[in-house]
Amino acid sequence: MLVYFCCYLYIGLEFLLTIIAAITATLLNLEIEPLFDEPYLSTSLQDFWGRRWNLMVTNILRPTVYIPIRYISTVILGRKWGPLPAVFATFFASGFMHELIFFYLARVSPTWEVTLFFVLQGFCVALEILVKRAVNGRWRLHPVVSGPLTVGFVMVTGFWLFFPQLIRCETDVRISRELGALIEFVMDIGRTMQSIGISLKAIGVSST
Repeated sequence: MLVYFCCYLYIGLEFLLTIIAAITATLLNLEIEPLFDEPYLSTSLQDFWGRRWNLMVTNILRPTVYIPIRYISTVILGRKWGPLPAVFATFFASGFMHELIFFYLARVSPTWEVTLFFVLQGFCVALEILVKRAVNGRWRLHPVVSGPLTVGFVMVTGFWLFFPQLIRCETDVRISRELGALIEFVMDIGRTMQSIGISLKAIGVSST
């Protein structure tokens, strides 16, 4: 079930956000940047969260949270340590935002597991930055190794902290009901249009 949730979340988000992007691009005559960049090919947590996963949110958080806090913390802590508080703050803001989304969707008291999930990711991204600085390019894992480790870490921590709240909120049941209602609505429209067509055809035949 947890693996199913991982696939369901990624495919569902990409499908939904792609539709929204396509509609927006058509209405505004704009070229929309891709929202995902094959996150399953990520070779590090920085690569996953910064360049591949949900780029729309990344592009929102970078100028609104990361860059201002990095500027302030760099003045206080210096260039070496300045980015680390900005990383923590960005992931905390993302976690809090997701917590609010879950609250408004499910109307249940927050457990803060989702926020903790993103704080943990921020801590590990910061740790990854420090390790890369210490190694300074002298040693690097092959993508065949780092890729599964990265995706596996995100999935395992997601199983632990992110998805339990979705399951408790019966998100899958709610989505299934909504999709069923949407399909039934579309079918009703089809049946109505078919009935109108038959009625118009009958009227046309009788008039002749």
